[in-house]
Formats: sequence, C-alpha cells, structure tokens
Amino acid sequence: MFSVRFLFNSVLLGAGLAMDAFSVSMADGLHDPGMKGRTANLIAGTFAGFQFVMPLLGWFCVRKTAQYFTIFQKWIPVIALLLLLYIGGKMLLEGIRDAGARRHREACSAVTAEGMTEIPGETPEPPHARISPRQLILEGIATSIDALSVGFTIAPYTLIPAVTCSLIIAVVTFLLCRAGIFLGKRFGLCLAAYSSVLGGGILILIGAEIFLTGI
Repeated sequence: MFSVRFLFNSVLLGAGLAMDAFSVSMADGLHDPGMKGRTANLIAGTFAGFQFVMPLLGWFCVRKTAQYFTIFQKWIPVIALLLLLYIGGKMLLEGIRDAGARRHREACSAVTAEGMTEIPGETPEPPHARISPRQLILEGIATSIDALSVGFTIAPYTLIPAVTCSLIIAVVTFLLCRAGIFLGKRFGLCLAAYSSVLGGGILILIGAEIFLTGI
C-alpha cells in the first residue's frame, strides 16, 4: 500500500522533528527521577499528539491554498527545502552553541565543587519536580510548532498518506520521548546538547532529498 521509501522518509522526518521533544523529555526525566510509567507515557503521548496534529494542520492549510493558487504547487519542493534548511540549520547551530555552553557550565561547576565544604548533617537532595499540566502543554507546543512547516513537505499527499505520515511521526516521537525520559532519569542531560545537532542534520538531509526528487 505504501512504498518503503515513503515509510522510511516518514520515520526520518519523525526522528528529525522529535529531537526537541527528546531533549525536553530528558530534562523532564532529570527533574523527576521518581517518575512513574503512567506519567512518562502521558508526557510522551502529549508530545506525540502535538507532532501528529501540527503536520496535518500545515497540510490542510497548504492544500486549501493550493486549490486557489495552483501556480505555487511547482514551488513546493523549493519551499520545503528552504523551510527545512532554515529549521534544521537553526537546530544545528543552537545545538552546537548549547554544547559549548554546557561544557563551560560543567567546567565552572567542577571548579566550584572543589571549593565547597560539606555542612554536617545536611545532604543535598537530588533535583525533583513534578511536571504540571500547564508546563506539559507549553512544552508540547514549543517542541511541535516547527512541524507546521511539514505541511509543505507532505502537500502532494492525499488525505490517507498525509494522516499515515503524521501517525508515523507521532509514533516515532512517542518512542523517542520515552527513551529520552529513561535516559534523563538514568544519565541526566549529558546527551541532550547533541540531540538538536542530530535533528537539524536529519531535517537538512530530508529537505535536500525532497528538493532533488521534486525537480
């Protein structure tokens, strides 16, 4: 029913778009090390839900526009390339910058820790903070807003392939977010600084593939 190439591109697109949610999931796992499985599923499900809706919303807007302005249809591969280059490049640069800032903070923390003295009878508590529903919704919006641009990417699809692609993106997001929460609980944020670099690179590669195929 669907080609291997369609499924493969949908999985890659989902992986690229989910990297912001992956990073936030790692942070949520760090701040709530005692998080239960139900809460982890709720967080991952919220991110996946937003990643499902946003591409379809973008697809709907593009399809409605294309009905009246068909001249723009031939420019869809170019628009998709430019948008994914912008989003991917932005994620890539932010990931590189955050990685440098993280290394600086870790160096400063190590120096500070060497000069600290332990107060008898006092033991610092590990970071622990429940994720409020409001915070979760804001995180879901913040990590999925870029997925609106995927409407240009999947604009040539009819309804069923568009829904299928969005569903694959949502499933990939859910799995990555569950993995992110697990890693956050186990290892902290040591990998979070590099997830944006990976996500940006994937989006750039997908944009190039769409452009080359479209022309």
